[in-house]
Amino acid sequence: MKKLNQESIQGLIPKRKDDSYKGDYGRILVIGGNESMGGAIIMATSAAVNSGAGLVSVATAKTNHIALHARLPEAMVLDWNNRQALAQQVKAASVLVIGPGMGDSKDSLELLKSVLSLVTENQQIVVDGSAITMMAEHQLSTPKAKTIYTPHLGEWERLSHLKPSEQKESLNQTARAELNATVVLKQHRTEVYFEEDVWKNQAGNLAMATGGMGDTLAGMIAGFLAQLENSKSAVLAAVYLHSHIGDNLAKKQYVVLPTHIIEQLPFTLKEFSEN
Repeated sequence: MKKLNQESIQGLIPKRKDDSYKGDYGRILVIGGNESMGGAIIMATSAAVNSGAGLVSVATAKTNHIALHARLPEAMVLDWNNRQALAQQVKAASVLVIGPGMGDSKDSLELLKSVLSLVTENQQIVVDGSAITMMAEHQLSTPKAKTIYTPHLGEWERLSHLKPSEQKESLNQTARAELNATVVLKQHRTEVYFEEDVWKNQAGNLAMATGGMGDTLAGMIAGFLAQLENSKSAVLAAVYLHSHIGDNLAKKQYVVLPTHIIEQLPFTLKEFSEN
């Protein structure tokens, strides 16, 4: 495995051009957040916005709309039960995230199937959380879009059919090839599986072991994909900087919350874009 460290991503975060506008920084659609897990979709969407994405929309349960408007006025919000409006937003997006706080109800499954059928090979999609579980349980195929799965070890077992003792580099890479996707395998030292190579993150700490970290990472990956021309660079930069920020915060904090990382994102991106 290659080591993913600060040197690996040096120079990947570009400076913004003087004559740019929001359309230059991608259009993201984040889908998830049922009636009881609205926090997950708020964190994923906040991470995408704070990563610098130009336009971010979120499709979620109607009960989450007021909280989203209050916490994140920069994001546009629609009811995920409005399938006509959702289909229009799917087609307009350059990058999608599906799964954070989505749940695995019958309605969620139908929503997932609908979105997967609509995405095209010209789009990129981050499949996270509940969406991974449903794809594994119902044997759904990887969509046409360039796909990034972001499972934790339990979700990876369901998706790859590999027992924990079998989750080694060679077998993981074989499973990734069968999925025809990039895999960000979240763990103490997150591993990233591409077609041509595998990377192991050197950053991260136990203070980050709290709910919502995965939702935040999914949103960051989407935000970086929307802006960087090279998708591999985008994934690696997001994975490393997510943990890098966490390491810096953990120097003075007993616990690092996902919202803490989100708040620091614009400052860290500014720092890395100038070095």
